[in-house]
Parts: sequence; structure tokens; C-alpha cells
Amino acid sequence: MNVSGILLAFALFAGSTANGQDLKEVSYQEGDQKLKGLVTSNAGSDRPAVVILPAWKGIDQEAKDAALDLEKQGYIAFIADIYGEGNVPADNAAAAKASSTYKNDYKAYQRRIQAALDEVKKLGATKVAVIGYCFGGTGALEAARGGLDVTGVVCIHGSLAKAADRTNSPLKTKILVEHPAQDESVRPEHLESLVKEMDEGKADWQIITYANAKHTFTNPASADYNPTMAKRAWQHTLLFLKEVLQ
Repeated sequence: MNVSGILLAFALFAGSTANGQDLKEVSYQEGDQKLKGLVTSNAGSDRPAVVILPAWKGIDQEAKDAALDLEKQGYIAFIADIYGEGNVPADNAAAAKASSTYKNDYKAYQRRIQAALDEVKKLGATKVAVIGYCFGGTGALEAARGGLDVTGVVCIHGSLAKAADRTNSPLKTKILVEHPAQDESVRPEHLESLVKEMDEGKADWQIITYANAKHTFTNPASADYNPTMAKRAWQHTLLFLKEVLQ
């Protein structure tokens, strides 16, 4: 290829990138707390949507990459802001403290998820599913436990336990749990309790366990990253979303 051909190819590539996918900030609110999420560029059109609940440090690259890929699949993708403006954790210790607050006060977590659901419906969503990573995976289960108006939830390496004093309730939405086999943060009894909870709740549920996978196996930025299992998990997520949203 000559120089002019190379320049033309580069220009076409740059143009396609500039006109392609991007994420836009969305300001919204829950109670007195200002929130700032991200939404794909197809917002405003009538189509199914996926609310993404990010991991314990808040909106990160894994959530952004997931949103852009979901846009390619034809979905509006909205990344929820759980902590709110001014409350983004600066390090792991702060993230552990912040996420624990919402795990303990699960109703507050459910309200923040509901705020994101309300916002994405304003942006054209017809049906909505929820997926979440780590802390967000816990949130996906809380969306189901809270009876929020979603067609399905995907818990991706989330914490599965809930407080022992919480009773099991009907679970009307479909549930997919993507569980890494070597996740040291999830004890066997947590998994057993979740199965019991879903059975007693008469849920349509499925658990997929990934071999040779540690806690954050889907995140390329993590030392736990397992690209083979991460790819499989994402394909399982897309298959589930296709079923519940289309």
C-alpha cells in the first residue's frame, strides 16, 4: 500500500472510531444524593436495556467495556452510580467500607438500583435486565430479592450470602449466577444457602461454576483474570440476556 493509501485507511479508521460507540454521562438523583452514571449512545431509542452494577470501587473499565459490547448487541447499557458524587472510594480499604455499608443496608442498595432503573426507563428502555460484577453481583441478587421490575439478573462473581435474619421471599425474576470455583470469598455454605433461597422463592435460576477461576476472573486488570473462563462467562451472559430481553 502506498503512502496515500495508508493515510486514507487511517482516516477511515479514525472516522469510524469517532462516529462509533461512546458513553455519555447522565446526572440523576436518589433522595438527596446526586448520582452520575454512564449510558451508551443509543439511549433515547425504544429498545431493551441492561443496567450494569459495577464492582466495589465504582464505575471502572470492566463496566465500561461491558456497556460498549452490550451496545453492539443492540441494548441500551446504563452503568449505575451506587455511591454518588463525592463518595467514590479512593482505595481498597475505602471500597471495602463503602460496599459493606450497602451490603448491610440492603434496602439502601435496592433504592440506588431502583434509581438507575427509573433513569434508564426515561432513556427509552422497554425491558430491563441487571448484571453486576463483584459488589455489583451482590446488587444483582438484591434486585431480585427486592422484587424490582427487571426480567433477569446476572450475578458475576458476587457475594452470595445474605444476613441470617432475612427470610426467603418469592423471586419472580430469572437469575443467572456466574461463580468462580476458587473464589475464596464465597464459602460452600453461602452457595448452599443461595440455592435454598432460590428454590424456596420458586425462582427460575441457574448457577454456572468456572474451573480454575478465582474471585475477579472476568477483569483483565486483575491478577485473577482468566481469559478463557471470562470469555465463556460473557457468552453465557449474552445468551441469558437474549432470552430475557428479546
